Amino acid sequence: MFPCCNPPFPTCIVFVFSRKTRNDEREAESHPSHPAHPSNIEMADQMDAGHPGHPEAAQGDGAGGKILSIVLCVNILILGCALISGSAFNSVAVTPVHRQVLLIVLLLLTMVWMLFYTVFTRKAVSCKDSHAGPVWLRVGLVLFGLLSLIMDMFMIANYVGHLHCDSPVKVAFPVVQAVFIIFQTYFLWLHAKDCVQLHKNFTRCGLTVTLSTNLVVWMAAVTEESVHQTEAPDNFSIISHYRDSLGHQKCKCSYSACSVFKEAYYYLYPFNIEYSLFAAAMSFVMWKNVGRLVEEHGHHKLRFRVRDVGFGPVAGILLVLTGLTTFIIYEVRVVKEKEEEKYAALLIHFIMNIVIVGLMSLSTVAGCVLYRLDKRRPVSGKNPTRSLDVGLLVVASMGQLVISYFTIVALVATGSKGHMNSLNLAWAVLTVVQLGLQNLFIIEGLHREPFQETLLVEALPNDCAHAYPSSTAMSPIKDSNKRSFFLVSSPHKLTWKRRILKEICAFLLLANIILWIMPAFGARPQFDQSLEIQFYRFTMWAAIVNIGLPFGIFYRMHSVASLFEVYLIV
Repeated sequence: MFPCCNPPFPTCIVFVFSRKTRNDEREAESHPSHPAHPSNIEMADQMDAGHPGHPEAAQGDGAGGKILSIVLCVNILILGCALISGSAFNSVAVTPVHRQVLLIVLLLLTMVWMLFYTVFTRKAVSCKDSHAGPVWLRVGLVLFGLLSLIMDMFMIANYVGHLHCDSPVKVAFPVVQAVFIIFQTYFLWLHAKDCVQLHKNFTRCGLTVTLSTNLVVWMAAVTEESVHQTEAPDNFSIISHYRDSLGHQKCKCSYSACSVFKEAYYYLYPFNIEYSLFAAAMSFVMWKNVGRLVEEHGHHKLRFRVRDVGFGPVAGILLVLTGLTTFIIYEVRVVKEKEEEKYAALLIHFIMNIVIVGLMSLSTVAGCVLYRLDKRRPVSGKNPTRSLDVGLLVVASMGQLVISYFTIVALVATGSKGHMNSLNLAWAVLTVVQLGLQNLFIIEGLHREPFQETLLVEALPNDCAHAYPSSTAMSPIKDSNKRSFFLVSSPHKLTWKRRILKEICAFLLLANIILWIMPAFGARPQFDQSLEIQFYRFTMWAAIVNIGLPFGIFYRMHSVASLFEVYLIV
């Protein structure tokens, strides 16, 4: 066995790089007149900011453009929120048609800016952020975009049947939205990684218009879908006005299939909601990357291997199938007039959710313990994508936390008597615990350096080159004495700690999917029992649930994306 093939790794690393550092210091001392060479990024910064002929030299990369774009975004969001709220709870002065006119204008403006960017600005993009817009995120955007297009087709078919007695704007909106989805998906697929260096202020404003447009579309879809799922008491008429405008109680469809199309596009609303949020997140990362210069060599390529896991996906798939079964039973029985069937459906739903969040809590505790055993240095460097992931994770979890804490207060204050109330209380408490543990697990996982097994070996003639397989990656390193070293990636082999962490990630990923499916497709146990409604009154409780639940639904889908990222890292 040659000594080059089994070197002590830390010693070799210290030897090579310390030798190089000492030689560099001696060379600098012997030639004090030679200034240190600036890095490429420093030179680019100087050229970008100081060269008189540079197109951005006059305006710089100043905060004025950022502030202007933020102000523009906030104004669009507030206007959209006001119109959406007015159309939801006022059936006379502000109607859904006014909201759709605003959305059409925003969609058209966004498409015009995207066209300008594609024709003029993209030619000056010189670097890309390799962390932004990973392929799995873009594939998810395409999938949700295709389902949103199907939703628009059903919406068009439904509204065409009401053209004889309703506004043509209701047909124009899904048509424009379908074109926008195609245009935006293509745009984000190609340009999500761009770090723009030209037309910076205009690009920032265009990206914030894109961001705010997607958020306004999201708010409109969430409002319509939430009101559709909310069962109001007979004496509560505020929501019924909005339902009348959506259901065309005074305008009858010209053909019988309208009700089928209407029910179909309501079931596809969750995918459109997620599409808008995916697009908004990718637009925000592009906005953060405007004017940013990125060094590509610091990024590690992560690969997904199915063979790395076994038990986690199997357990997760069984949980998803069981959850789907109980969800179907709940949806069928909860609408029954018999109180016994409705009571049984709620009991099954609560028990299933308690089992899911309980298993997830145990898994995340085990994962956090393994983090302590599998010591790895935290990731360094600025990464807008990772910062956005963490921020969205924490903010979105607040929606489900608000509902859970309001439920806990109502149940504890009233004594929580009976099996139903006890199960509801246990579910709320376990949900709070599970959200906190999962956030800790994901955030710590996202801030760990990707695992790399490497060996530094000294290359001797015709010896070490044959000691490793031909598929092994080898990169040369030279020290000051002209001795050759190679940084060699060892064959892929998981340690037991890494394998268990991947199993936990796969299980949590699938568990979050079933917790997304149930509320996204109509599970509203908050309105199927009367305790919280009696405690807070329907108006306040409906506002709490209809604001908090969409964030909770987004949290589950965002957790799926973040857990997939953690799976690749560990």
